[in-house]
Amino acid sequence: MARFAVSAVSGDNSRMSGTPALSPSDLMRAEKRAVAGNSVLAALVITGLKLVVGVTTGSRGILSEAAHSGLDLIASILTFFSVRVSDKPADADHQYGHGKVENFSAFVETGLLLLTCAWIIYEAALRIFFHHIEIEPSIAAFAVMVFSMIVDWWRSRALGRIANKYDSQALEADALHFSTDIWSAGVVVLGLALVLVGRTYHISWLADADPIAALFVAGVVISVSWRLARRTIDALLDAAPAGVRSQIYDAVSRVDGVLEVDRVRIRRAGNRYFADLAVGLARSVTFQRSGQLVGAVTESVRRVLPDADVTVQPLPRAQRTENIFDRIRAVATRRNLNVHDISVQDLAGRLHVEQHIELDERMTLKEAHDQVTELEAEMRQDVPEISEILTHIESEPATIERPEELVGDAELEHRLKAVAAQFPEILDLHDFVFKRVRGRLYLSCHCTLSDSLLSLSRVHDIQTELEIRFKQDAPQLFRVLIHPEPSTDNRR
Repeated sequence: MARFAVSAVSGDNSRMSGTPALSPSDLMRAEKRAVAGNSVLAALVITGLKLVVGVTTGSRGILSEAAHSGLDLIASILTFFSVRVSDKPADADHQYGHGKVENFSAFVETGLLLLTCAWIIYEAALRIFFHHIEIEPSIAAFAVMVFSMIVDWWRSRALGRIANKYDSQALEADALHFSTDIWSAGVVVLGLALVLVGRTYHISWLADADPIAALFVAGVVISVSWRLARRTIDALLDAAPAGVRSQIYDAVSRVDGVLEVDRVRIRRAGNRYFADLAVGLARSVTFQRSGQLVGAVTESVRRVLPDADVTVQPLPRAQRTENIFDRIRAVATRRNLNVHDISVQDLAGRLHVEQHIELDERMTLKEAHDQVTELEAEMRQDVPEISEILTHIESEPATIERPEELVGDAELEHRLKAVAAQFPEILDLHDFVFKRVRGRLYLSCHCTLSDSLLSLSRVHDIQTELEIRFKQDAPQLFRVLIHPEPSTDNRR
């Protein structure tokens, strides 16, 4: 017994003794093995004592209890080995871990209990109706039964405490089993007492109190076996814990960004839960945002089932609030394409769409045109209101360019600032950078705009018009990039 006690030393004591502190998982394994090992030793002692007293007294009730305790011993050994195996981490062949070993151990224990019941009922019926045997209630018989009740109370409490602490079904089954042993042993003690009373006061019918007590023991064991059978079979068949699915459904439904909860599946292996969910997200969300929402869903599940292993499958869903621009982008996103500068015009009740699309610059024109043609056909199918689509194809850079030189041109900068001064919304133009790339002149600059509630569309219009005016004034400019800033952020 000392071997098990030493393994459960707390972290504080281990630091005092100079040994490294146990991790939470190591402490869990140590405590589970310790309490299971102590239960095996207790079962061994109780079984031996009951067998000796049952044979010497001839008490069928005590012998039935000895048989029951013998099966308890087997069950305790199974539990001890199951908790050792179940805590092993997942591997390539057991990807959900080894927790089901605990559930299987509890199932085997249920079968042993039912065998006990069958034997007890058979022997009790034989003694009542066919083969009457005189028994000798003795002090030793009473002492052993009372001692077994005390030991069962101790180990059921110890097993129950560790089972609740680490949610171990195997230890919980043992704890429930041994707690009912207290009542069954009490029934046997009562039977022996009634036999003694019948003998003292010459009440003949009390001579059958012992086998009747054995039948009561069988009844208690059947009751426990039925409860254990339901729980272990549910665990082995991956039945969801009662009420947990609806709790998870409600928790996930409250996550901002989740449109629907399509599927919730839960399974248990030992003390570990596995949750598999499919949730509907807006089809317009980015891949990165989808990952953030999956993380939020996982956390909401773990508030219901702490430390659960959660798998979330995001499903793209169309929102009722989607406008035509969202629907057009959704089709492009589905094909992993990026469209921008979408413009929709209503010409005599017919919708005309203009859009820009970026494609790999290494593609040929035919490849790009074929891909755009397929995209436009799919857009017309998904958005039947569209009458005509015109797509401007742009090259998406695939290489990092190296500027040949940085160009300083104060005279050109002065001319461009004069152009910008013609726009009343523009307050300042600064940070001019001229670059020559592949023989062509590039310009980038910062533009400070008034904070007078300019809409983003108006800002874009000003940028576009300014770029056009720049190129008209300086035709040598190949590309112009203007970065807009509000006046509150301009610290110049």
